[in-house]
Amino acid sequence: MDRTAPPEPSGRPERPEMTLQLTIDCADPQRLVPFWLEALRYVPDPPPAGHATWRAYWEAIGVPEEELGGDAGELPESIVDPGGTGPRVWFQRVPEPKTVKNRVHLDLKVGGGREVPLALRRERVDGEVSRLTALGATVLYAMDRPNGMDYYAVVLQDPEGNEFCLV
Repeated sequence: MDRTAPPEPSGRPERPEMTLQLTIDCADPQRLVPFWLEALRYVPDPPPAGHATWRAYWEAIGVPEEELGGDAGELPESIVDPGGTGPRVWFQRVPEPKTVKNRVHLDLKVGGGREVPLALRRERVDGEVSRLTALGATVLYAMDRPNGMDYYAVVLQDPEGNEFCLV
């Protein structure tokens, strides 16, 4: 996939190449990585060539031990789309717990979009709800035709309480 930007109209600077990484703060990356690997159908992000683990890579480039802490980087802490189209997701260990609702959340669009009949979208979403709750997600509530709209979604939490939607 060519990610270079087309030339901008005269007078505007060209946009630099850019990729998106989603970073999720968490208490335990090893609790969330397996869940999100399955939820997104991603794979572990392999360490750079020549390094057995991400920790070995970080140590090789001089990241101080006090920044790495414990077992950081010994097991995968980031996941990638095997097709190369979705963003890399990094689960960053942080000391503080989650205390309020997320200001940003993921919408996993599994229903097929508005051109798919609502009954079929509901069936697809509910199928994913069953799959993800078996992996540790918790259902918060469903939005079934709110205000009479042609819409169905289910709001869930991952194993650490981060909200996301199945639409």
